[in-house]
Amino acid sequence: MGDNSAFVLDNGAFYAKLGLSDASEPKTILNCITKAKSERRRPFIGNQIEECRDASGLFYILCFQRGYLVNWDVQKTVWDYLFSPDCCPVQFSETPLLITEPLFNFGSIQEAMLEILYEEYDCDAVCKSTAIDLAAFNYTHTADTAADERKRPLACVVVEMGFSFTHIVPFVKGNKVKEAIRRIDVGGKVLTNHLKEIISYRQLNVMDESYVINQVKEDSCFVSQNFNEDMRIARKRFPDNTIVREYVLPDYTQIRRGFLRNPNDASGGVDGGDELQTVRLCNERFVIPEILFHPSDVGIQQMGVPEAIVDAINLCPEETRPHLFANIVVCGGCALFPGMQSRVERDVRALAPDEYEVNVTVPDNPITYAWHGGKKYSQSLSFLKSCMSRNQYEEYGTKHLVEKYES
Repeated sequence: MGDNSAFVLDNGAFYAKLGLSDASEPKTILNCITKAKSERRRPFIGNQIEECRDASGLFYILCFQRGYLVNWDVQKTVWDYLFSPDCCPVQFSETPLLITEPLFNFGSIQEAMLEILYEEYDCDAVCKSTAIDLAAFNYTHTADTAADERKRPLACVVVEMGFSFTHIVPFVKGNKVKEAIRRIDVGGKVLTNHLKEIISYRQLNVMDESYVINQVKEDSCFVSQNFNEDMRIARKRFPDNTIVREYVLPDYTQIRRGFLRNPNDASGGVDGGDELQTVRLCNERFVIPEILFHPSDVGIQQMGVPEAIVDAINLCPEETRPHLFANIVVCGGCALFPGMQSRVERDVRALAPDEYEVNVTVPDNPITYAWHGGKKYSQSLSFLKSCMSRNQYEEYGTKHLVEKYES
């Protein structure tokens, strides 16, 4: 461990991304406790889920509800595991902690979090940020711009497609434009739940299979570039229908994770193909991610992502708008859907004024993008200034610290 290293914890609602700032990549671990029907007595914390022999009928006990950290017993159990020798051992009395919290977090939640970190984990210095701030820091301090400040973007828009929400946040000269922030109540959780409902209605009851259907979503969904055309193709019979696929469900003996295959491929490379349980996926593959572009499809009367981006930019000062349209970065788990970058760019281009250049970036790994921003920030000069020391906590208490460090 380097003398100047910090511990960076991007404490997401579904995945926690964590590691020392001198690590090249973070560990990505489920930020919840899971319980299985097959092993009722044992709760699986974080990535212990890989030890579960049969992950059908798994249910999650989440720390976060509607985007905010509310279940402290679960969070404390998960943190105990994360900071243990089994996962990512760390001595917080010697290592500063950079931890993320949700945007517009409640003061009471911030106070509870600080109290647990100082009292239970003996932290010496804590710095709070949001994943969105760290993603913006990462974007404006990429390798080619870090050396030359003149190349750094003056402004950017971070679109974070998280587990609970999608946030659109414009930044100008490193500061959030608070009045322009937009939130859409659609995230990975809504998409998984909707896919469960569709499959349960059309084929077989999977309402208790959140874990498996989440994998189905990750493995098979893509963002349509022409929705009406794809719907027309999806109505045809195979082989004219190039969208339809079968998803082979895991049986937890031969198959630990399911996979896609063509409808006429009997075994998909696995012995005993006839006995495998499958679900047929056709328009579900692109209808599910489409909810991000049309939330009204599931009764959420809000703007889609491209409209929200344009709306947020139009609320910023006029002279910043060309820079904002040219620097849109999309991160979070839902950004992994194939076709996301080109669709967002095309839809924003259609709504933006003709004279502005539109450029949308989706990083190689959008899930760990904010963590890498935290790693860069922890090595910057402003990091230690923004840390809250243990002495300050003991002298002033949590309430004062929350008020003092609210930007």
